[in-house]
Parts: sequence; C-alpha cells; structure tokens
Amino acid sequence: MNYKITSLFTFVLASVAFATPASTDEENGTTLDTIPNVVTADIKVGIERHIEELSAANGGFFPIAFDGNQMKLKLVRVHMEYLANLGPRRHFACVDLASEDGNVYDVDFFLEGDPGNMTVTETTVHKLNGRPFYHWREQEDGVWVHVEADDASRELLGVKEGSDAFEFTYQATLPTMAEPAKMWIPIPTDDQFQEITMNRIEIPGEYQILTEEKFGNQILYVELQPEDSGKIMVLHFDVKRQEKAVFVDDTKPELYLLAETMVPLNEKFKTIARNALKDKNGGDLVRARALYDHTIDSMKYAKFGSGWGQGNANFACDSARGNCTDYHSYFIALCRASDIPARFAIGAAVPSSRDDGGVSGYHCWAEFYAEGKWWPVDISEADKYAALATYYFGHNPANRVEFSRGRDLIVEPGPESGPINFLAYPLLEVGGKPVKIKPQFGFKRG
Repeated sequence: MNYKITSLFTFVLASVAFATPASTDEENGTTLDTIPNVVTADIKVGIERHIEELSAANGGFFPIAFDGNQMKLKLVRVHMEYLANLGPRRHFACVDLASEDGNVYDVDFFLEGDPGNMTVTETTVHKLNGRPFYHWREQEDGVWVHVEADDASRELLGVKEGSDAFEFTYQATLPTMAEPAKMWIPIPTDDQFQEITMNRIEIPGEYQILTEEKFGNQILYVELQPEDSGKIMVLHFDVKRQEKAVFVDDTKPELYLLAETMVPLNEKFKTIARNALKDKNGGDLVRARALYDHTIDSMKYAKFGSGWGQGNANFACDSARGNCTDYHSYFIALCRASDIPARFAIGAAVPSSRDDGGVSGYHCWAEFYAEGKWWPVDISEADKYAALATYYFGHNPANRVEFSRGRDLIVEPGPESGPINFLAYPLLEVGGKPVKIKPQFGFKRG
C-alpha cells in the first residue's frame, strides 16, 4: 500500500490540517479554502463513532477479518499521538482493540470526509500484542509504503512467549540471632498457568506449612533458635509455566474493590482517577487502559532514598517514583477508586536471554477485572520498555514464577507486626522484632 503524504509523522505532530488558500483538490474540483480544517479531536470522534456503530450492529463487538478469521473485538483506546490529517478530507487513525481472549490488535484506519461525516475506507491489522506485521517506510518521492516485518514472531525483550520450564532455587543465610525467632516464607503453588514440583526443603529448626485462607497462599512457618544463626535454608522446585493472557477464575471480583493498608480507597485517588479518565468514552477496558497509561506517564522507575518498595500507593502518588510494588499499588488504587476490581501478585522474573544463573530479586504485577475476565498487567516493565507497553497490557510472560497473591496476608501463627504486607522474601522476626533477610534466587532450564 502506498500513501502520498509529505510525512506521516509530521502530520501526527500537527493538530490542524494545512491548506494553501485557493489551491485545488483535483479529485473533486473543490478549492481547499472551502474544505473545513480538521483537528485530531474530529478524527477521534469519527473513528470512535465508526467503531461504536459497527459494534452496536454486531452484538457489542467490532468485527474485523484477519488471518482467515472473523474476529470480535472491543475498543481499548484510540492512539491520540498517531491521529493525523493526510490532506484534504483524508485522515489516519490507529486504534487498539482487544479480542475476547485478551489479545490486543493495533489496527490502522484510513478515513475520508469532513468533521461529523467521516467514512472509513481502509482497515488493516498492524500489530498483535505489540508485534508488527508491517512497518511504515518513506520513499525518496515522499510516498509511505507498507514494508513487511522481517520477523513478527521474534522473542520480545525479556519475554518468553508460549511456555517455559526451569528449576528454581530460593536460598537464604540466617543472620545472627540472640533470641528465638520465627520466619514466614512463601511456597509457590499450582494454578491455571504454573505447575510446581517441590524437590526439597532444607530448613533449620521446626517448620510447618500454613494456608492463608483469603487468597489461598501456602506459607512455610519456621521456628528458629539462636544456634540456627548462620545456617542456610533452601527451597528447590521445578516450574512449568504458561504465558498468562486474559483468563476467567472463580474468585469474586467485588472482593478486589476493598482498601488495604498500603492501598487506600479515598477521595484523593478518586479525584486523580476522575482526572485521568476525563473524556474517556467506553467501558472498564478503556478506562483501565487509560489508568495504565496514566501510571506510566506519572511514575519513574527509581529506587533511591527511603519509602520505595513497600507497595505504598500514597508514597507512589506523592513521590512519583518507586519499583514494581509502587507502580502496581498506585494502579490498583486508581482502579478500585474507579470501581474496577484489581489485585496484586508477586514472584520472580527469570531471564529470557540465558538459561541459568542468578535472578536479581522479586518482581510483581497486577490484574484488573473487565469484560468478565481478569487482565494481567506489568506496568513497571512497560515503562522500561515502551515497545512492550501493548504486550504487557493483558499478558504476563512464561518466564515467571508466582510466589504469592494479595496484600495484608493473615495466618496463624502470624507475625507480631501484624498482617503481612506482601510475601516474596522471608519475613523474619527475632524476639518479636522484624529483621531484614534477602534471599538469593537461581534458575536453570533443562
């Protein structure tokens, strides 16, 4: 496909169509000074109306033929940054639409017409979950052409698609303990997307496995004595993991609208969410994507000073920085403030570029509920790698292992410090007082 425009991206940056007074549109014989100026807002209205009308006529889904199939899609967002006027009565829009199974399609639309009366003339699927099927390239004569992507199925940065399998080692050295101590450690469990085989548990002291009832976590509870100081504890297990996409489970979404200690539900977050969702038309999927983008735009991945790493939504909001726990706590607070159920999970991200070695530490992600399904998101990774922002809205790679889910975890026996904020590293109390202990993670693919 060829398009004669001076530069697509020049027009992307322009909000008003250019026109030379008294010049002629040879196709229909009109002069440009009689053609209305078109701003990006007009194009947005035009494409949203097109999607809304076709969806209304097709059971609430936007129909599009792709790869021999007739797909049923839902609007996620219109890319405001790519709306463009290509010349007299010719316009371009790029839109994200999601399938029922959570795949996100980036679709290019070409339109013709004046404000309030635009007609879509061409619809093409450009990307699937951030992977392009073609690129735009400008030729010397100023014509933009489709160039097929060399390898649309390539492994994305840091992402293993499909499935993964590896051995995982969770190891820590106990500090010096002058008094009896207690420790709580997460034990990963099976779910729809991962299968865990525990090979060995090497733990000094007496231990038992507790069940945390609210979220179904398994937690290793250990009682230690001063003579256990300096000893090494090891968990070694096999992981078979499937890439996580949109899914259904039997949990009650309304349980994930409630406040938590570090994720409040108050007017502060309701106001921020309202402002982020201003002028956003559509259902919870559209609103969640807007909050996802707002979080990326508002936060900076920066681990310095104090306060970060606690998953404190207030800290994230006030400082606009933090690690994955802070990003996702802020996002969850905004979702719940907008009546969108959202929840937290934590584990580790195993490198995709090598097959053994160390793992830098824990990693966490979130899920929100829309269209009757749970949608996984990884916003801190999306912020680091902009090219993967679409992928991470609705996907969690296969090279992960999930340790635990939820916040404010309650078990019996429990810590004297109260409910567990979240559980990835061992929670150790010596004489009833918290003592930090950071484990070492390692992995090996077969």
